[in-house]
Amino acid sequence: MKIAIVGTGYVGLVTGTCFSEMGIDVTCVDVDKKKIDNLKNGIIPIFEPNLEEMVKKNFNAGRLYFTTDLTEVLDNVEVVFSAVGTPPDEDGSADLRYVLEVARTIGANMNKYVLVVTKSTVPVGTAKKVKAAIQGELDKRGVNIPFDIASNPEFLKEGAAIKDFMGPDRVVVGIESERAKELMDKLYKPFTLNHYRMIYTDIPSAEMIKYAANAMLATRISFINDIANLCQLVGADVNMVRQGIGSDSRIGNKFLYPGCGYGGSCFPKDVKALIKTAAQNGYNMQVLQAVEAVNETQKTILFEKLNRIFKNDLKGKNIALWGLAFKPETDDMRESTALVMIDLLTKAGCKVKVYDPVAMDECERRVGKKVQYCKDMYDAAVDADALILLTEWKEFRLPAWNVLSKVMSQKIILDGRNIYDKKEMRENGFEYECI
Repeated sequence: MKIAIVGTGYVGLVTGTCFSEMGIDVTCVDVDKKKIDNLKNGIIPIFEPNLEEMVKKNFNAGRLYFTTDLTEVLDNVEVVFSAVGTPPDEDGSADLRYVLEVARTIGANMNKYVLVVTKSTVPVGTAKKVKAAIQGELDKRGVNIPFDIASNPEFLKEGAAIKDFMGPDRVVVGIESERAKELMDKLYKPFTLNHYRMIYTDIPSAEMIKYAANAMLATRISFINDIANLCQLVGADVNMVRQGIGSDSRIGNKFLYPGCGYGGSCFPKDVKALIKTAAQNGYNMQVLQAVEAVNETQKTILFEKLNRIFKNDLKGKNIALWGLAFKPETDDMRESTALVMIDLLTKAGCKVKVYDPVAMDECERRVGKKVQYCKDMYDAAVDADALILLTEWKEFRLPAWNVLSKVMSQKIILDGRNIYDKKEMRENGFEYECI
């Protein structure tokens, strides 16, 4: 079976690589020539555990190809996945220009039946626009070539994307024809040994499932952060509260970890897009508006704690940041709390030193020389008046407290992910603040 994946970003590259791992011939397409040339040479544009090795393996085996020209492969594939970016517009709605551009390219160049599958996260109703764009190009050509559309949203966690793809909780597919279902069944057949669930729906429902899933997870995060802030005021321990409510089988314990705000490529963008979709249909998503507002406030909470510690006088203070990516096992800094903190700290006159195991280059690309980049976690802490943990990388979990005691100017630690023990911190002589 031969397929094409348009877009070699996070979703497209992982999807194409995992399909090729199962013996499917995959051509990944991207308009960025430099990125395609790099991929042919084994240079991966993102950090994701085990992805580089898998790309090289399947490229060398002749199952994974890279090109900048979709038209050269259209006649040879049965399925085209559209996995291009859908960045948020200024008003929060998803920008569909790249999705529709792919559709028009297909319609203008296809010569036989093809199933066009949207993998990108797109608002409900996008499939109709994709179908109309393809048909519009066919009409311009005066040809009648059959095609189908489908929606196959991704549910990949950055840092565990390959594991999620190879052994998913479920595979959601929105279809409107039996022929499309047969092709998707054939495509996913190599994975059936994992006994996951194939969930077939109509296309609008598949589009909504993706947004609803991310919105629910974002809601749980903002909920527990709201509870954590109230716990601080009334003297309760949010970790005990989390364990108590998480043991209820109706609630469960996942995504109930308090912290300094969620970020990344999905939750912020998808919550905004769902709010916008509702508004366009005359409905007010009150819960999600609150979820978004809580999260934006949560990204500033460590700065407010720091400000209180230093009595609103942060000018000239040396602040160390551990962690820049929005979560461990990725270099993705989109909507990360680190970006908010760096902006607040530098505007307050602080000298900021940073360290992250993989996101240093990405940080420099985004903020330039506003901060000092350090060789390791202890280098960042040298002469620090306070150390702020933003990302719970494993190497940060059990630091050498005696080393930090010696190198820091003041023994102040703000834990944005609640990974340290209050009692242990105080026994080591640190002033400790967490969520």
